[in-house]
Amino acid sequence: MSSLMWYQQPATEWKQGLPIGNGVLAAMVIGGVECDRVALNHEWLWRAKGRKRDVEEKWQWLDEIRRLFFEGKTLEAGNLANEKLGGLGGVSRIRNRVDPYQPAGDLTLAFPHKSVSNYRRQLDLEQALVSVAYEADGKSFLREYLAPLFSKAIAIRLSAGGEAFDTTIGLSRIADPECDISSWAKTDSLGFMGRFVEGSVFAVEVRLVLDGGQARVPTWDKAEVAVEGTREVLILVTIAVDHDGGDPRGVCRKQFEGVPGSWNKLLAAHIRKHRSYYNRVKLSLGKCRDDMPTDKRLAEVRAGGEDESLYALFFNFGRYLLIASSIGAELPANLQGKWNEELAPPWECDIHQDINVQMNYWPAESCALPESVQPLFRHFERFVPHAREAAKKLYNCEGVWFPIQTDPWGRATPEARGWDVWTGAAAWLAQHFWWHYEYTLDKEFLAKRAYPVFKEVAAFYETYLVRDPEGRLVTVPSQSPENCFVGGSSPVSLCIGATMDFELVYDLLTHAIQASEILGVDADKREKWRQILADIPPLQIGKHGQLQEWLEDYDETEPGHRHISHLFGFYPGDQITPEETPELTAAVRVSLERRLAHGGGHTGWSASWLCCCYARLREGDRAVEYLKHVLKHFATDSLLDLHPPRIFQIDGNFGCTAGIAEMLLQSHKGIIRILPALPSAWRDGAVAGLRARGGFEIGIVWKDARPRKITVRSTVGGPCRLRLPQPARPTLTAVGQYVLRKLQPADEVRWDTEAGARYTVSLR
Repeated sequence: MSSLMWYQQPATEWKQGLPIGNGVLAAMVIGGVECDRVALNHEWLWRAKGRKRDVEEKWQWLDEIRRLFFEGKTLEAGNLANEKLGGLGGVSRIRNRVDPYQPAGDLTLAFPHKSVSNYRRQLDLEQALVSVAYEADGKSFLREYLAPLFSKAIAIRLSAGGEAFDTTIGLSRIADPECDISSWAKTDSLGFMGRFVEGSVFAVEVRLVLDGGQARVPTWDKAEVAVEGTREVLILVTIAVDHDGGDPRGVCRKQFEGVPGSWNKLLAAHIRKHRSYYNRVKLSLGKCRDDMPTDKRLAEVRAGGEDESLYALFFNFGRYLLIASSIGAELPANLQGKWNEELAPPWECDIHQDINVQMNYWPAESCALPESVQPLFRHFERFVPHAREAAKKLYNCEGVWFPIQTDPWGRATPEARGWDVWTGAAAWLAQHFWWHYEYTLDKEFLAKRAYPVFKEVAAFYETYLVRDPEGRLVTVPSQSPENCFVGGSSPVSLCIGATMDFELVYDLLTHAIQASEILGVDADKREKWRQILADIPPLQIGKHGQLQEWLEDYDETEPGHRHISHLFGFYPGDQITPEETPELTAAVRVSLERRLAHGGGHTGWSASWLCCCYARLREGDRAVEYLKHVLKHFATDSLLDLHPPRIFQIDGNFGCTAGIAEMLLQSHKGIIRILPALPSAWRDGAVAGLRARGGFEIGIVWKDARPRKITVRSTVGGPCRLRLPQPARPTLTAVGQYVLRKLQPADEVRWDTEAGARYTVSLR
């Protein structure tokens, strides 16, 4: 299994570094020789200028806006809605009030080297361990870096093969006129307190454990310790933020408790914990090439070469990033996961809710990391009180309204003129609650957490949808994020009924109906929701044969727009499928081809969405084409996803991981599809541990592009329906028991499973 990323030189910039993280803390390791930089982050370290921001009453403009839309005055209505319902940021000189995610500081490791050879910097994904090894001054140096999941600390070990060496350990933060830094140092520890002008405070503390040698503090006004003649240094780093009160330095001291003071004990416990998540899924494609530097492998692919196992490495790296950013976290992964070096990062490094944060969690359930979605659920629940207030003040509606962009403070406020006049964020987030139930069949979760969310979001649509002149229930104002059409308002065109809105309403209400039936509650609500679904407009096919993006068949201002929001009902939703809606599926394909013909897919995350869509179309070669497109044009040498112009944005990493899983296994609409979109180049391979809806764990071994063995573990029992890529003569056995069934050639295998049982389907 490809799990090793390595390089023969240090990173030349932060985004070429190697990331580590434990959900709460994160670090980017640069790997310099004479001076190494470890860039530190804490998930709660955001500026707090907008922490108490509120939403104004604006609902009184809604009737006028709707009147103008229904009179056909689309531009006038859209401009008024943008002005009155949107925020002030985005296109004006007034910045939005979303707070930016902040760097905590930099740990520096300086060495008096004179000559260096045999350098190697690597990230072992299976061990979640970064290391830098080289020879200098006749000694073999090794630096190891990890972020144990069971703690709120980062640990680093410096050694030189048992020989004595010198180093200087420092702690600093990028110059920031709005943050006062108070540094301190002792021979066994160092740190600083940071205080922003608005009053929020944080602390970074480092503790040192030496094996021999001595330490001294070179100067009183820096967080710096010089170590001489030691055989080994264990460095423990922790960070605390006062977001919920308390003394950050006191919290730092508590966070050191329980962290083993022995590197070997710490490493063993860390690897054991990490592997308990990482090794749930294993993917093998082609010949493993981990013996070749990753940047050279990437260069070969960029030059037109093939490297099947690089896709497996990319898949595993995405799973690693999901573990590092979300297991043990309180907050969901933002635009850069938990890694950021800038005081004013692009888009504030915020939580974008019109594709980006959702894409971050697309692979969570299918790749057997359901625990990683908990921060996203808590994020939704944290926002509910203010989201109710926002729904009332903005639209005079019940339920909740969520903005397109936000930060962790639980404030549902529109901040960007145009972009934030959209009502679909809460429904899109709610989809993940349903997915969690579908994959786990956890009725307690459904009753206590998911169904209350469905009812909150449904309550909004019950009161927001209005009748148009034709008697249909429509959303007004509406948009297809973040797109424009000819004759519409800018920077985003508002209208009556964007297609995505109706797909979101369908997705939400069908799940609410199913949940209420499973739980045996709210029969009256069910009927109301069914009537809404009957009264919203059906999906339409436009003049080009495309899935129509808006209720009216407008011409796009930018036909190659990066968003394909109107395809939500196809992927990640399942309203449109080749079997049940073949004409709409054909229209989806036309929409994709039209976007691409005009330059679409021009960001990493957008190309990864294309990969997922072609996988759902069961066109494996097209899916891998956009996977390769990301690697060739939108990835750093350390495989971090990029948004032009070379901005790290982590969603593309997660989107590609989800796309690869979708190519190998699909499980919507009650059918588990085996190798539904296998690329022709991936002729031989194996995957184990992927999850399917219905509580199943699936493994597949294939040869010559045909599945030869499928393993199924049922966690809760119930019917299993496997769809094969082509007819075969399967033999079904219960593991360790007896042959249950030998079947005639068929492309489907069905049977009733028992909870906890394992089955094998052998094919020939």
